[in-house]
Amino acid sequence: MIKYEIAPNTAIITLNRPDKRNALNPEIVNELKQAIIKSESDKEVKSIILTGEGSAFCAGADLEYLNKIRDFSPLENEKDSKNLAELFEKIFFCSKPTIAAVNGPAIAGGCGLATVCDYVFADKEKAKFGYSEVKIGFVPAIVSVFLVKRTSSSKAFQLMLSGEIIDSNSAKEFGIVDFISSNPLEEAEKFADKLNSNSQESIQFIKSIKKFFEFSSIDNSVKYLLELNALSRTTDDFKDGLLKFLSK
Repeated sequence: MIKYEIAPNTAIITLNRPDKRNALNPEIVNELKQAIIKSESDKEVKSIILTGEGSAFCAGADLEYLNKIRDFSPLENEKDSKNLAELFEKIFFCSKPTIAAVNGPAIAGGCGLATVCDYVFADKEKAKFGYSEVKIGFVPAIVSVFLVKRTSSSKAFQLMLSGEIIDSNSAKEFGIVDFISSNPLEEAEKFADKLNSNSQESIQFIKSIKKFFEFSSIDNSVKYLLELNALSRTTDDFKDGLLKFLSK
């Protein structure tokens, strides 16, 4: 479900479900976690790029899996939420620079994947961003803590409350996107080469500073938000909204 390759000193991790718009399910989440672990342990890898195959970066949760979630027990919901939270934390606290090359829509959990990276390159025409969970009675709980770290809290809550899908220019104004490009993967690779030429020991120290400042607040927040995420799945709004969404 993913492709893993190493350009000189850069691991390129590609979500490879183009027919499903690279949607997330437990299998691809686990593969992504393992790819991040592999990249961190490989001494030849100095930076990591995350991108999507085909027309989308990541469209959020897989529709077939969403259908299963409707019948999950509270324990199953909590376990599933924890799995996704672990992925976001592994990327956010990765000891090596992470870059999202957003080639198309990055929606809901897919937007979360971009948000947790150190740098975000977005296609100027094709990339779209948004947390659309509110439209189906769901809550972007886990990703919220990372979104607030990347942008201001007021803008983060405006985006989550509206469920609006925004283009690259608006996403840059919000602080989600760092660079806009006609070829985000190519530009991300060039940027990674620049990072790779820096002192790797210094980079790891800097990333450890990030972890020092952020770990406690995020760790505590995720524990609460994970429960909130699981709880929101039990509401009538979510079950009804999901049924309407899946029946479209």
